Parts: sequence; structure tokens; C-alpha cells
Amino acid sequence: MPVKAMILKEFLELRRDRRTMAMIIALPLLLLVVFGYAANFRVSDVPTYVYGPQAQAVASQLKAPFDVKKVDEAGTPDQATQALREQDAGAVVVTGQPGEPGTVLIDGSNLFSAQSAAAAAAASGGVFKPQVLFNPELKTSWVMVPALVGMIMAFIGTIITAIGLVRERQAGTLEQLAVMPFKASDVIVGKIAPYFVLAAVDMVLVTVLGCLVFGVPFAGNAAILALGAALFLFTVLGIGVLISTVSQNQGQAMQMALLTLMPQILLSGMIFPLAAMAPGVRWIGYLFPLTYFNMISNGVMLRDAPVSSLALPLGVLAGMAVLVFTAAVLRFRRDLAPSAPKAAHKTPATAGSAR
Repeated sequence: MPVKAMILKEFLELRRDRRTMAMIIALPLLLLVVFGYAANFRVSDVPTYVYGPQAQAVASQLKAPFDVKKVDEAGTPDQATQALREQDAGAVVVTGQPGEPGTVLIDGSNLFSAQSAAAAAAASGGVFKPQVLFNPELKTSWVMVPALVGMIMAFIGTIITAIGLVRERQAGTLEQLAVMPFKASDVIVGKIAPYFVLAAVDMVLVTVLGCLVFGVPFAGNAAILALGAALFLFTVLGIGVLISTVSQNQGQAMQMALLTLMPQILLSGMIFPLAAMAPGVRWIGYLFPLTYFNMISNGVMLRDAPVSSLALPLGVLAGMAVLVFTAAVLRFRRDLAPSAPKAAHKTPATAGSAR
């Protein structure tokens, strides 16, 4: 039967297309794991410092979600604010003299942790007065806009770059460049430079519009954000180049790009808080560059975080950029650059061989 033959043909095609089969199998498993273990908006543990003259007594009485990490009877409100700005703690309880209610300073840039801490403080019956910093009204847009900046750059850097390079590879122009006297790194840098500029323009556009339309503050140093964005862009552009070198067509490039983007969006803390994820899934999130850029953009825009407190995400992104770009250059050189044709060496015929 013609229909039976067509069905058999499609099954055979799917069996030969390993990337499509991998996506069909891996994507449902990924969604199951993510929504089973990571889809949790309730934060049960908020790292908490306790400062002030009654710090020891108050710390022993604090209950969940406050997870006391430090007690300092000499701590001041300014030190409490600095601890939140550098995200050493999610909440700081500042105690007063006996009989005076304490104040719970809460980091509003971490939306779900702040909501849990504010609710617990409000339910204390006047023992603690909640005070939310950096996002006083706990607006979702203030937290989402910095994360969207990274998501847009990841989309352009991964999907658009991978598809663009594969399209040129199919057209044969990439191989033509490879046989010219260029290094593999020169070709890659030349190809990704327009995408880098485009993503940078989009980043500025989204950041400005987010501040103007949604009232998101930009409290920190723009140079720190620019440095983090540059490192993040080099990383995701390198991932796009790597995808293009292992893809035979644009469909395969799109599939692989989605397989790298979806886990980043779901496990980077952009949608679900990292603190609410199961430990195993949470550590997977720390393998993705978007996780670290979210830390930088959130810290710079909302908390005016100093560069010292952002040294870890900046350093991790720098390491990722070097590793991914190096792997992209090596992969390009091995798989895309054609080997130089061997010159035909002819042995001159001797006078005696003609006879």
C-alpha cells in the first residue's frame, strides 16, 4: 500500500536523523525534570544575618524561612544594607533595644525570597517590621527586565549565529573563505562580529525601554554591565559557532540551539528561583552562562552591586568565553576548513626510462 510505504519511509528517515530523535526523546525528559523538580516558586530558606544588641536572643527565636547564617551584635543598619547589596544575605534582621521591634531588611531584587521573608515578617505580630530594599513594591517587571536582557542576547547569539553560519556553509561561501589565507579564528571573529554588534544594540534598546516603560531603575555602573554583557556574548556566540559546525542544515541548527537555550531559560533563575530548586537540578543551572549574566544584570541594575561582589560571575563568564571560543576555533579548523590539496609530485623521466 502506498500509505504504508510512506509511513515506513518516514520511520526510516527518523531513525537516520539522530539529532531529531535525540530532541524527541530528550526534550520531554528535560521538561519533566524541570517542571517536576525546578518548577517551585516557594522559597523555604532565606539566608539571614542578625545584627544589633539583641542579635543573639532574636536569632534563637527566628523560624523558617529565615535561615540564620551570621549573628553580630555590633552590626549596624549600614552594614546590613551593604550585606544585601552584595547579596551575602537575603534578609538582615536589625534589632534594637529590649522592647523595641526589630526591622527586617529584605533584598527585593530576589523576588520570591523577598516575598517569603516579607510574609513571615508581616506575620510576626509586630515583632518585626519588614522593609524591602532595591524593589520596595516587589514588582515582577523590575526582576524580569534584567533577565530578559540576557535572554535576548542568548537568543541572538545562539540561534541566529548558528543558522546564519550553517546557511553560508550550505551555500559554499564558508569553505571559500576557509581556503583563503585567513586563520580559523579570523574567519570566526569576522563572521560573529555583526551578530555581536546587533546583540549589543538590542541589549541597549531593551535596557533603555525597560527603564523608561516599566520604571526599572538603573542604580549601578554601566561599565560593569557592559563588561558582563561582552563576556556573555562571546560565550553564546561561541556556542552558536559550535552548533553550526556539527549541523548539516538549518533545521538541525535550530533544534540544537533550542536544546541549549531552553534549559538556560528554565534553570538560570530567570523564571524559577534557584533557591527553590532541588539541589541536583540547581547545580545544573550553575553550568549555564545565562545564570551568571542574570546575577550581573540584576546586581548592577537593581542593587548597585560593587564589582567585588560580582567578581565570581564575571570570572566564570570569562572562563566560559575562553573555553567555548577556543573549542569553536578548533572545531571550525577541523571540520570546516578543507585540507590543503596535496601537490602532485612528478618524478622527472630519466633518459633511460624513455627507452
